[in-house]
Amino acid sequence: MTKAMTLSSALPTGSMDSYISAAFQLPVLTAEEEHDYAVRLRDNGDLDAARALIVSHLRFVVRIARGYSGYGLPQHDLVQEGTVGLMKAVRRFDPDMGVRLVSFAVHWIRAEIHEYILRNWRIVKVATTKAQRKLFFNLRSSKKRLGWFSHKEVQEVAEDLGVKPETVLQMESRLSQQDVAFDPLDSDDDDHAYATPSAWLANSAADPSLQLEAADEAEWEHERLSEALAELDDRSRDILQARWLSENKSTLHELAERHGVSAERIRQIEKAAMKKLQKRIAA
Repeated sequence: MTKAMTLSSALPTGSMDSYISAAFQLPVLTAEEEHDYAVRLRDNGDLDAARALIVSHLRFVVRIARGYSGYGLPQHDLVQEGTVGLMKAVRRFDPDMGVRLVSFAVHWIRAEIHEYILRNWRIVKVATTKAQRKLFFNLRSSKKRLGWFSHKEVQEVAEDLGVKPETVLQMESRLSQQDVAFDPLDSDDDDHAYATPSAWLANSAADPSLQLEAADEAEWEHERLSEALAELDDRSRDILQARWLSENKSTLHELAERHGVSAERIRQIEKAAMKKLQKRIAA
């Protein structure tokens, strides 16, 4: 059995603690072994070599993931996302760059963990722009005390991170907020249930009285339009219907050819007919 196969088969599939413990017991590849596996992967697509590169660097994934434990997300999920980043790094690693894989992979591991945290730390995404992402992962460490930032602290953080003071204040506000369930939980008492959004964000679209009122209004408007059109002469009515009430609307030149007049005359008739309609409907 090759060393690559030995490494890849050494990880347990049980608890996360066993997985992490086994990851730290796996031997670290020497520079020569790492280069050899990377060349085999690059030149021959050797999957055994890829496995050896990945599992021998899992200890670094675990160490990086532990640095993000303060966000309240499951450790095994952070390790899993970091491992995805490691896999991407292994696929892109060039052994001829003259650097070790761990130096190259750190960026990919952190990037994947960052994306996972931003997707799952809140129901509503708290960071979308590059400046907001930078703030999200640096704002906590920038605080020197509990409580809100003072004006001076906002200016200092904005200068240190290269963002606008308004962006600092906005992110601080987002980080201080909590997710709220839309509907009350089964365990909530009656008083708390009235504080949930479902109690005060009413949906009036399904109100039968409003639906009936809207239907009556639409029917009345349709009748008024029909009556107003009936009072127009045949040519004016035909022009308005062709220009505004038909799915395949006619152009001025098409109507000019149909009625034997110029396109400018059609435009004038259309304008006069619209004025008559508006006056009749408003009456």
